Amino acid sequence: MTRRSGVLIGAAAALYGLAPSTVRWWERQGLLKPPARHGGKRLYDATDLRRIGLAYLCCVVGRMPLDQAAVVTSGRASRVAWQAAIDAQLGQVERQIAELEAARRYLRHALRCTDDDIAGDCPFLDAELAAHTPRGRVPGGDLVTAARAAGPVRDETPFLASPRDETPCPGCRAPVPRPPRGRPRTYCSQACRQRAYRVRHRGGR
Repeated sequence: MTRRSGVLIGAAAALYGLAPSTVRWWERQGLLKPPARHGGKRLYDATDLRRIGLAYLCCVVGRMPLDQAAVVTSGRASRVAWQAAIDAQLGQVERQIAELEAARRYLRHALRCTDDDIAGDCPFLDAELAAHTPRGRVPGGDLVTAARAAGPVRDETPFLASPRDETPCPGCRAPVPRPPRGRPRTYCSQACRQRAYRVRHRGGR
């Protein structure tokens, strides 16, 4: 392959608003086939660019975990295998949608409360706690009695899990290293940060 028939990694990444490090990461994770090289540098042809675009669709648009996305994008799996990976992610997305719909229904319901202090004054709160929280599994007519019957819970609450050294970038799912000092970074690159800003403020245009 010659330079005229392909582009370097900077241009390949920029086509999809990615940082070159993200493309390299996807390659290491098996989402992308290693491209041809020219003079020791990666050179991406049209098929390589389509594969990067497919990885973007799976990871960024479809929110697929990297291992499942690799089944779809690598070109090494059968149609049955990559369809199964997509179907599994679709099921996960549909479950998340159902959870968000339930959250929206409850929050809209809560907005209709006319009391100044929901916890202290709302006559319907106890019933809602029994219906929508683990309190409903504990016997006891009042909350104090139920709390005494509930017993201790191991301190492994999933919502307060200990932070790991790396968290996935919300834009491209590449790992975002935790700095030794200062505030943790949210995005792996400025390109991912800018793309998220455009989505929030310009409707993704």
